[in-house]
Amino acid sequence: MLSSPEQTENEANNSKAPKVRFLQSFTRLRGVIILLALILFIGFWAYQIDIALPGTPSINNTYTPLTQPTAQEIGSYDVLGKVISKDEAASLLKTEEGKQQLSADNGAVAITENLVNFGRKAFYTETFGNEVFLTDVTGALDGPMNIGNLTKAILALGGKPTTNLQVTMDRDMKVGNRTFKEGDILNTGLDVPANSLVPLGIITHINDGKIRIGITCAACHATVDKDTGRILEGAPNNDLDTGLIVALASNSAAWFRQTGVNPLTIPRGEHTYIKSNNNQARLPDAKALEDAVDAQLLTWAPGNFDSTPDNNNNPSQNPSSYTFGAYPYGWSGNSAIGWFHGLTSLNSNVHGTNSDQTSTADASQQLLGIDKDTYLGVILQNAANPMFRLPQGAKPSEFFLKNDPTPGTPIINEVIVMPGYPKGSPFILDGLMASSPGMPVAAQLNGMSAFQNSLAPPPNQSTNSDAVKRGATIFTQAGCVECHSGRYFTNNHVIAEQEIKSQPSRAKAQAPVARNFVAPQTYPSNVSVPLPANPPVLEVPTDITSEEDFKLAFAIGNAGGYKVPSLIGLHVTAPYLHDGGAAAGPEALKVEKDGYEIVNPDELGIPGTLLNGILPDPSTSLRVLVDRNLRRQVVLANRAHSDLQKSNADGSGHNYWVDKQAGFSTQDQTDLIEFLLSLDDDPEVVPVQAQ
Repeated sequence: MLSSPEQTENEANNSKAPKVRFLQSFTRLRGVIILLALILFIGFWAYQIDIALPGTPSINNTYTPLTQPTAQEIGSYDVLGKVISKDEAASLLKTEEGKQQLSADNGAVAITENLVNFGRKAFYTETFGNEVFLTDVTGALDGPMNIGNLTKAILALGGKPTTNLQVTMDRDMKVGNRTFKEGDILNTGLDVPANSLVPLGIITHINDGKIRIGITCAACHATVDKDTGRILEGAPNNDLDTGLIVALASNSAAWFRQTGVNPLTIPRGEHTYIKSNNNQARLPDAKALEDAVDAQLLTWAPGNFDSTPDNNNNPSQNPSSYTFGAYPYGWSGNSAIGWFHGLTSLNSNVHGTNSDQTSTADASQQLLGIDKDTYLGVILQNAANPMFRLPQGAKPSEFFLKNDPTPGTPIINEVIVMPGYPKGSPFILDGLMASSPGMPVAAQLNGMSAFQNSLAPPPNQSTNSDAVKRGATIFTQAGCVECHSGRYFTNNHVIAEQEIKSQPSRAKAQAPVARNFVAPQTYPSNVSVPLPANPPVLEVPTDITSEEDFKLAFAIGNAGGYKVPSLIGLHVTAPYLHDGGAAAGPEALKVEKDGYEIVNPDELGIPGTLLNGILPDPSTSLRVLVDRNLRRQVVLANRAHSDLQKSNADGSGHNYWVDKQAGFSTQDQTDLIEFLLSLDDDPEVVPVQAQ
């Protein structure tokens, strides 16, 4: 019988099937072989060299090219905080005396395009080695935030950007007083630019066959526009949940200093060690300490981090890096002298004190009343990497010295010891300046300062020009201009806590540090790291800030204070106040010309926004800031939340009102908000303070 055309085709296909299957199998096998070869190749070289990913993002993937730069002059100089203009520098360089004044021997730093570009690279990629403390000691990758889960979450984006990388729990886990279930979705607040395989500000190092992650400035001080995927350089990452990320690490107890947990109050465990007096003792029970620290870390609101070493749980909001003209730095104004009017000091603090907790070991007795070996023992007894895990019966300081990846320095990170160490100074609070071998003193820090001082928020094109002009008038009438004055809307002073009347814990957080101060000194900016024997020393001028501001910044003889922040960039920096407590969601209010109505009270305060996965709305949050009736409701909402009680965040204080009780209409209030939101890279109106 003759075969039909269909039968003939099927028989032909069947005869080809084994060949097709063979080719498919061969192709798959070849792919596997290539992948294995690639893994082996990378693995081999990972033992030979240090591979760091990613690099610095293209400037074209940011909003910076669309933004008018600040007034920082290329060609000017910074001489330990004193600015020499471009024209003045040109004149000085004509004389030998002037050349000496502007020399690196005198601590002068030339502001050049190369310095700004170098600083931009450091802003995105420089960790100063903090990947070792984060990975090998803290165990950041040993919990649910491991490489596998992070990779899955990023690949699931399909190249799209996000301002909140969501990671799926791969296990049941009790952390502090919370229970997480396998499959739970975690809101990390990590930003991922479009088509990126790594979160913004996270550097992956592959060396010695091990993957480590470090953090850079960009993790907290840059963010991604969720609509375009472009990077907003200098804008704060308002929902980065640092407390959650650290709490999920295997040895988050190493961060006890950033919480209110005193390890001396934790019951003793079975781990013995030798104290500084050579007596044997037992360390705090590792699990009890971990649980206590985790419970407090989990109280931190997203967008907040505790950068003070006072062993109190008082995280503050991540500030922006729109820094030009906005000195002093830090919420209390504690970074005020030295290069770039204290900005270099702040940058060092981030990479010294804040990302490597061993930095306080030599001063722990003075600052915290904790023996140095007890302090190091607490940090190392449950270290993730066995290389750093304290053996039974060991003396922690001696064990640490043998395994320190940066021999010649007292901590894990790449630092240099400043004159007077282990005491600090108003210039470098902990006496340790972040600096890498092979670089001149403070090179990366000063570069980052110059880069940050070049940044401005992108233009805000959504404001109403007529309303902005009316709002500027209200700004002056209400007296806002008395403190928020000049081109950058700050008088550069510190206001006493008794006047601000906010939750008081943060204003006095630097007091223990000041008790350990010596006179501020530094090394010239052309001295190479590692430091030579007997390097030259320069006195750091203190006359660029007033004695009153200094005493308020460090709560010396007073209850402390808060610096007057710049108002530039309010349209990308919500929520407001030092604890981020002035917050409300976009659906919280219905505003009309003659009044407003709270239509969704569930979006008031931190509980209704950041703790509920909602970013605070700038316009609504500013209304909360200036309206006493709204603020009262928000403070009540914040104070009703047990986590915020434990982290001392309530949104109180700054009681300067622009509302009906103060004689202003709702329309006046709306116009003021339009004005405040207009303060971008090129403010339309800069009110002049009345004489």
